[in-house]
Amino acid sequence: GKTPAELNLQESAMLIGMCKNPSIYNPILRANSPLPMERRNTVFQQMEKAGYLTEREVDSLSRLPIKTSFHRMDHKQGIAPYFREHLRKIMMADKPDRSDYASWQYDKFRDDSIQWETNPLYGWCNKNRKPDGSPYNIYTDGLKIYTTINPAMQRYAEEAVEEHLAGHLQPAFDRERRARGGDPFSTSISADQRKKILERAIRQSERWRLGKEDGLSDSEIRAQFDRKTKMQVWSWRGQRDTVMTPLDSIRYMKGILRSGFVAMNPHNGHVLAYVGDINFSQFQYDMVSDGRRQTGSIIKPFLYSLAMIDGASPCDQVLHVQRTYRLDNGQTWTPRNTNHRRVGEMVSIQWGLQNSDNWVTAELMSRTSPLTFKRLLESYGLRGPIEATMAMSLGTPEATVGEMVSGYTTFVNDGVRVDPILVTQIEDMHGNIVATFAPKMTEVLTADAAHKMLYMLQNVVNGGTGGRLRSSFGLQMPLGGKTGTTQNNSDTWFMGFTPDLVAGCWVGGEERSVRFNSMAFGQGAAAALPIFGKFLKKVYGDSKLGYLANIPFQLPEGFSPCYDAGNSDEAVEIYEGVNPDSIGSYSPF
Repeated sequence: GKTPAELNLQESAMLIGMCKNPSIYNPILRANSPLPMERRNTVFQQMEKAGYLTEREVDSLSRLPIKTSFHRMDHKQGIAPYFREHLRKIMMADKPDRSDYASWQYDKFRDDSIQWETNPLYGWCNKNRKPDGSPYNIYTDGLKIYTTINPAMQRYAEEAVEEHLAGHLQPAFDRERRARGGDPFSTSISADQRKKILERAIRQSERWRLGKEDGLSDSEIRAQFDRKTKMQVWSWRGQRDTVMTPLDSIRYMKGILRSGFVAMNPHNGHVLAYVGDINFSQFQYDMVSDGRRQTGSIIKPFLYSLAMIDGASPCDQVLHVQRTYRLDNGQTWTPRNTNHRRVGEMVSIQWGLQNSDNWVTAELMSRTSPLTFKRLLESYGLRGPIEATMAMSLGTPEATVGEMVSGYTTFVNDGVRVDPILVTQIEDMHGNIVATFAPKMTEVLTADAAHKMLYMLQNVVNGGTGGRLRSSFGLQMPLGGKTGTTQNNSDTWFMGFTPDLVAGCWVGGEERSVRFNSMAFGQGAAAALPIFGKFLKKVYGDSKLGYLANIPFQLPEGFSPCYDAGNSDEAVEIYEGVNPDSIGSYSPF
């Protein structure tokens, strides 16, 4: 593009001429029509009448052809495409009607209905009216929407995802995939399960849809997927020309590792960076707002905070042994552990979280009720269906990246969770402010409980499963965080925070069976943590952003993690419950 000062005389005349009718006189739309040139030359003639050009100059200029340099900007390109699409969908959402949802989509209908009633940005265009009484349209009404995205931080987030996945993780997965014959699926699933996944993908493909439109039978369409053909497939280096069967192309695409990343200010809720997946043109499913995956160990701090609410201390001791717990339905639950250090010893609650220990976590879970923990998870902002069982303490509930990042703001905010803010204000075409937005705050923990959690989560980074942030990335600022890995390495997570920034990352396959066989690459500390580390290093290395490594977490003077501000007895007892008024009602994610 050019600034007005950079336009030459011919370009300026063409733009002025188009003002009368931007469609008829558009040299792009009317490339084969004489009208654009005639209109431009009319402007030259008017300039001659006004004394700005001579007759000779007009004659010379009128003979020049119209040169265009035009690049159509696709909405899939540009900064933060996943964020922009998410914002478009929620602002233009209609009031939910049950008849518009499939029978199995009740949970989505319920969630959308809550959003409509409680989230001022959800359906904003349809809830609000222009002076003439008609609803707003974000495309035609000249609205100026002020978003919270920081362009530099968005670029750093996208770079961090690409650098880690394209430069390290995807090549490692491709090597492992070749070693097992090119199949992207784990060797732990059966041949029949692989076949079902592929057949489902075939029937969901564009090729299948077009075949049905052409009137082909199922068998005729299916046969096409076994015939080699020329095609292009996506890669981190761009579209790649190749020859393969459509079925092999499905296998190839299933083996592409995916990711979601979001960063926000924990104090005002501003979403600063938003990466819904690795490439919007190719993968439009948004893992920040739409994709629900099992949370694994990143959910453990929420359970530990329940102990802190009831007055427990990070220094309280539990016996580190495997136990069998009898459930209300008469069955038993015996959680396994990947950590076999200090078996049979007394260990602190802090040690249990620092090492993501399942036995310590299960013992804390046994001292509360699944329903109480479920209600706490809802107050942390998890909006999906949650089955109230003891196993949820080890990460069976599903959540989006956005929900988890919002939940982790609680630990930085003295126990108050902040909902994400995507937009600060909206102006109409005349510059009038028609809407402003402020974050919703939800009290989840007491300040003392939040401070204890902050202490423990810093130790996860300083000497626990998040230690690579110090050792591999050299990050020296105050940090807290938690790794997460679900069963069989299907989902990998990292949640991290500094005093003024909270971010979270998920990495995995489209199918849960697309995963690393080994923990070397398949755990959260290896697959997801490096994205956070790369992002944070870029952010703190950019002095223009104003993040300072010497700013500490704000803790009260004289704070001691092993002292309960409200109770000098440091016993871990039964956790009686959660204030129902603290349960959040909506989230822009």
